[in-house]
Amino acid sequence: MTTPQAAPRQDDVQIRRDDDRGRYWLLVDGAHAGEADFTRSGVVLTVHHVGVERAREGNGLGGRFAQAVLDDLRARGEKVVPVCPFLHAWIGKHPDYADLVAA
Repeated sequence: MTTPQAAPRQDDVQIRRDDDRGRYWLLVDGAHAGEADFTRSGVVLTVHHVGVERAREGNGLGGRFAQAVLDDLRARGEKVVPVCPFLHAWIGKHPDYADLVAA
């Protein structure tokens, strides 16, 4: 059984987008902590998976990652198809992000 690590401070968390690989990287203190996989069609990203390393689960980091990805899409003027069950559910709980879902 793993014990969840303490939630990192907001300034310890970064995301990086790699369009060539179709991936967002989640970094905590500069170290890999998770990833989100996507495919792109114009301004629509289909997000297939959002995940946080097992050792970092249970402290809200996944939600912060989902929000950061969606904030990045909004800033770029893009939309999302949330195939990932976690991301789909997260958007359902945060209706202020529903406008980003592609029709």
